[in-house]
Amino acid sequence: MTKTEGRLTLDINSPAPTFKLTDVFDREVDLTSYKGKRVMIAFFRHAGCPFCNTRVHSLQKHYAELKAKRLEMIFFFESKKELLLKSHFHKDISPIPLISDPDKVWYDAYGVESSALKSAKSHFTTFFQKVFEAKKKGLPVHWMAGEESIKTIPAEFLMDERGIIRKVHYAKGLRDRMAIDEIKAFAEA
Repeated sequence: MTKTEGRLTLDINSPAPTFKLTDVFDREVDLTSYKGKRVMIAFFRHAGCPFCNTRVHSLQKHYAELKAKRLEMIFFFESKKELLLKSHFHKDISPIPLISDPDKVWYDAYGVESSALKSAKSHFTTFFQKVFEAKKKGLPVHWMAGEESIKTIPAEFLMDERGIIRKVHYAKGLRDRMAIDEIKAFAEA
């Protein structure tokens, strides 16, 4: 791990922090059981975030293709389980594991950033366009509930078959994500 902007971040070629958790669908998700497969671990904001929900929607479109290439996905949201399960969209994420982490234990373990400045800049420059895009696709958009944070900045990680982090993407803003072509290339490698 490296100290970046006051927080610990994961380094490429380091072991992924392992977890054994229960997802919102009451399934055990043990990262060590993914040995032999490539995995994308993605950290999103809250259940009503249009930036995150359009990204999840995009990744879901590629699910079958990526799974056929032996790439699995695991999604984390900072929202509580009950809030995620109120949404038909989030229920439909299954069979992809969807983990609720409102205390951000695993956000911290993976070095996910909290930045009011980056969040404000994204909201100021592209929020209404992203809300329109999400609404057009029928995706949920709503204000934060409970203790969700407007400052959470998404992050995505690609882990190889041995549990080693091979690609790290700490977003520079709420629209900044790893390219789908980069994820496909990793799955095919």
